[in-house]
This record gives sequence, C-alpha cells and structure tokens, in this order.
Amino acid sequence: MSTRPFTVADVMTRKVVAVLPDAQFKEIVTAMERWKVTAVPVVEGEGRVVGVVSEADLLLKEEFHDRRVGLVEQMRRLDATGKAGSRRAGDLMTSPAITVRPEASLPQAARIMAAHRVKRLPVVDTSGTIQGIVSRADLLKVFLRPDEDLAAEVRRDVVEHLFPLSHRQVDVRVEAGVVTLSGHVRDDALAARLTRAVEGVVDVRCRLTARAGSG
Repeated sequence: MSTRPFTVADVMTRKVVAVLPDAQFKEIVTAMERWKVTAVPVVEGEGRVVGVVSEADLLLKEEFHDRRVGLVEQMRRLDATGKAGSRRAGDLMTSPAITVRPEASLPQAARIMAAHRVKRLPVVDTSGTIQGIVSRADLLKVFLRPDEDLAAEVRRDVVEHLFPLSHRQVDVRVEAGVVTLSGHVRDDALAARLTRAVEGVVDVRCRLTARAGSG
C-alpha cells in the first residue's frame, strides 16, 4: 500500500488569524467578524500558541452584562464570571489551547474535536509554534476528491495489492464517492474494509463473490 494517508497538513488553512495576549475585546471581535471565524488562537513570542479565544468566551460578557451576580453563582462559575469582567485576550482565552500536530491523521483530528467539543484546532509544531488552523470543514475536504481519483487509488492500492494475479477480475466503479466492487475473488471482506479506509470514500458496496483458489 503505497499511498500516504492524508494528514492535517494536507487540509489545514495556513493563513492564520491570531491575536496577542494584550489584544482588546473589541479588537478580537473585529478580527472574528472580518475573517469570518468563530475562534482565534492567542500567540506570544515567535508564534507560540498559549490559548484560544472563542465566541463562547466573548459571549460571557453579554450573558452577565445586565445583571448582578450573587456570591454563590460567582463561586460556582468562577471562570465564566472572571472572563465576563475581562477585556484582554490573555484573560479571556481558554488555556492551555487544544491543539493538533501537522502530521496527525484526519481521524485523529476529528476525535480531538469531538472529545473537546471544538470546531477548530490550532496546528502547532513540536515547539508549540503555530503552523495553521484546521476546522471541521477542512476535514471534510477529502470527500471532494474526484470519483476517478478514488477509483484509481482503489484499483492500485487495494485491488492490485490484494489480488496481484486476479485483479483484472475485479471491477471498480465510483459514483458520488460510493465505491462498488464486483467480481470473483477471495478475501472479499478484506477488500471492502481496505476500500472503506481510502480517504474520501463515502461508502462501499461490495458485490465480490469469493471463489476458492483465486488470488
């Protein structure tokens, strides 16, 4: 199997909108509106990510804007009430930031987003320096791969790999990302599983019929 799996580096946005810890509230809101993003990393020094300010962090100011906060609620939501009274990115941000490495696989990035309930991840190198941003939409880019590209990869890296002697007996068709495998070979279950793992494949219809002695 020669094809390298897609990584975060393949789909991330390299142009990053970031702010410094001293950035003021209105400056942060302006940056989000201008660049149509829902969160911005906070960086210091040569670009080391120290936190992330999201819309949720900023909306706390609106939530507590017109009411007094009792002592019990203040203690129960100490972090939230503290952010509501803050104006600097360094005080508003969520820290440490949830990040991902450029070499991480797309499933790994998706699991991190799901586990932490975030929509975007700063992409950082080993020193924590920002390299890009990856969003949920970026992770879906692989599903835009042309059907002919998917078919060629399945033929080359699945069918010819599994069935070096009988690969011509397998027909590969792709429509809207759905791969249909048909023919007479053995190990049909493995073929379906490996095809499903190809980046960009939406689903697999396996119509292979196992035949003893084929290989």
